[in-house]
Amino acid sequence: MSINIIKLWCVPVISVLIIISSMILDKSTNVLFMVIAALLLNISVSLDRKYTWLKHIQFIFLGAFHYSSHFNWSVLLYNMMIINLIEHKVRLRDSIPIALMFICQYSLIRLSYVPMTNYNIFVSLFDMITSLVTVLFFHVIIRSESEKRRLKEKNEYLTNYDTLTGFNNYSGYIKKVQQNIELNRAFQFVLFDISNVAAKNFEDILVSFSHTLKEYFPNHLGACRYAGDSFGIMLSATEKIDVLQIFENLGIKVTSSITHFPQEGSNFQQLIHTGEERILEMKQGNRLKRQEEQLRSDKMKMVGELAAGMAHEIRNPLTSIQGFIQLSKKSGYNIEPWYDVIMSEITRVGELTVEFLQFSKPHASHMKVEMMAKCMAKVYSLCESEATSCGHTIEMDALDRDIMLLMDRDKIIQVLINLIRNAFQAMERAGHVHFALSREGEMAVIQVRDNGKGIPMSEIDKIFDPFYTTKEEGTGLGLSLCQKIIEDHNGYISVESEVGSGTVFTVKLPTTAGCS
Repeated sequence: MSINIIKLWCVPVISVLIIISSMILDKSTNVLFMVIAALLLNISVSLDRKYTWLKHIQFIFLGAFHYSSHFNWSVLLYNMMIINLIEHKVRLRDSIPIALMFICQYSLIRLSYVPMTNYNIFVSLFDMITSLVTVLFFHVIIRSESEKRRLKEKNEYLTNYDTLTGFNNYSGYIKKVQQNIELNRAFQFVLFDISNVAAKNFEDILVSFSHTLKEYFPNHLGACRYAGDSFGIMLSATEKIDVLQIFENLGIKVTSSITHFPQEGSNFQQLIHTGEERILEMKQGNRLKRQEEQLRSDKMKMVGELAAGMAHEIRNPLTSIQGFIQLSKKSGYNIEPWYDVIMSEITRVGELTVEFLQFSKPHASHMKVEMMAKCMAKVYSLCESEATSCGHTIEMDALDRDIMLLMDRDKIIQVLINLIRNAFQAMERAGHVHFALSREGEMAVIQVRDNGKGIPMSEIDKIFDPFYTTKEEGTGLGLSLCQKIIEDHNGYISVESEVGSGTVFTVKLPTTAGCS
């Protein structure tokens, strides 16, 4: 119950009780004056909410009523008037002067109609203390209630609002949507998903986004932030929205969806489910589009690198040939002294062209299920004589001869021969190559190990790059081609090396069990 209601009920009742008591006990000296003063007091009390200036003259009506009634019960009215005036005072020091003024008025009027005895003086002092204690307790109660109200409002805010943006949170938004659904008015249910929010300025982006929404949609029916970086907003059915135009200046990618009530959903769950599904479909579509664009970009970059590398590699032998032809002009176009060099350079251009075509053309499908051990035996027989002529030894070790692979046999043989020949060339003195086959789960593992000079750490990450070579007559496409062939077989190739100790190339290919 509010103070105003208590005042409106109690002041008339206490006034009537005092008038009757004063008349019966023959206390009043002027009954008509007492009734008029009581009437004016009650009129001012009933109207002081509307006319606040009445609060400041009520002490006159109260003093007149008290003096004419000669009744001490008026102290109740004084305390009520005090509370009425200090109701909205925040500080205690602002309330005490008001309380002292009223209680001094009461004491002076009281002492005017009672004997000036020690008892009555002490009673007046006690009334003053009582008034001050009443004010003190009133402030404590008001402060306590105010704190409770503040905490309740804060709790309600935290329950229904997002503290960062000032929008509703998910729970508060449900209530907003339900309120609009109950009104049965058509509206748009718009969802936004921010895709590329950086962790370092996450909150700044969200605040900027919320400000933008408020700026463009000042008459929205409700807005919320939920799930971290998602926003929802309700707009009237006729509101126009252009997401690209609104958010292009924020530097963020926004995916949005619009669902219409009641055409596409009759409750909150249906509306948000439809909206979230549309956003998911758009994000998946955008992701696939980005992947395609990235793949296309990577392909164009690789084509550019290959073209630049090919042009560079072919230009070198052509420059040599051009130089020898110019020299031959001085000798009557006799190219015999440089014939072998010219032919070797022409052969080099041919080899470069052949390897480039093998690297760049699509993989021809001659895939069959073959026994890997037989394939390795073929490679071993082709490389054994070359090893002997170079002064090296080669050892084949096929631990599991039943490994079956779906493969292009000629391509895999090409890869293994290339790896073994690289091993031969890496051993400056007579060395040993270990050629091994094993199984690792559903993968076949082929290793080519040599005890040559090894590959420095600064070069090991570059050896699969097109046109990178450490050989004087190498094209730099051999290992790149090997990697491409292995990847076409859904496998992968890796290398480990230690300078002065040797190198191990490891090829892993899925067995027929792993392909099924």
